[in-house]
Amino acid sequence: MRVISLSVDGIFQAAQRGLYTWLANQDADFICLQDLRALERELEKPEFELKGYNAYFFDSGTKHYNGVAIYTRLQPKALIYGLGFASGVDMEGRYLQVDFEQLSVGSLFAPSASSELESQEVKIKFFDDFQAHLDKITRKRREYIFCGNWQMAHTPKDVSNSATNQHNSGFLPHERQWLSQLFNQIGYVDAFRKVNKDGDEYSWWPNGLKGDGDGWRTDFQVVSNSLGPKVEYATIYKTQHFSSHMPIIIDYDIEL
Repeated sequence: MRVISLSVDGIFQAAQRGLYTWLANQDADFICLQDLRALERELEKPEFELKGYNAYFFDSGTKHYNGVAIYTRLQPKALIYGLGFASGVDMEGRYLQVDFEQLSVGSLFAPSASSELESQEVKIKFFDDFQAHLDKITRKRREYIFCGNWQMAHTPKDVSNSATNQHNSGFLPHERQWLSQLFNQIGYVDAFRKVNKDGDEYSWWPNGLKGDGDGWRTDFQVVSNSLGPKVEYATIYKTQHFSSHMPIIIDYDIEL
């Protein structure tokens, strides 16, 4: 089973750069996109369709702000919009989930804390709520794949010039600690790092172009502990540029 995830910096621009032509040839079972910057009604056009896939979108209700999507070959048994946080920030086009018999796949777009609408406090509260959600669902007999732009990197290996960036949002000590707790105490797995230990594996260039400025690995597929041994292959696709982020491609030994 192949899962592709990508934060697109606006779906219209990514489509113009050939994203959908590329996706049509990737033989993916799931495609999770984030940061669409579009309303669902704007995407009801042939250029945003993929033959053989069911497409689902969740927008923020505000034009040019957030939005996530999942393309899946199989018809899901259920769709979940948002995570049910009391603050409601998760309903701003930040999370969409498709459920199958024993597997759930989610597309996540976390707050960045880099705009007027998204302070560091908002980001902290989002991840506090998300941690409580993860604690709760670990007790369920269900496996999860959370794909997305998590807006933070984990270790010095995941950020070029890590010493310089340790005071910047996305690599602050409490953010790195949150990820360490996710992977160690809570028990989820960074699927990419399960099979790919290489350095210089970055998925995002804040300056917009690969090789221009610092690279960060902020895009993860985070999976249930039981799925860790089923990760077979993981790569960051770097040949074409559809946005400031690169597609994450992971193959799992899973049959739906």
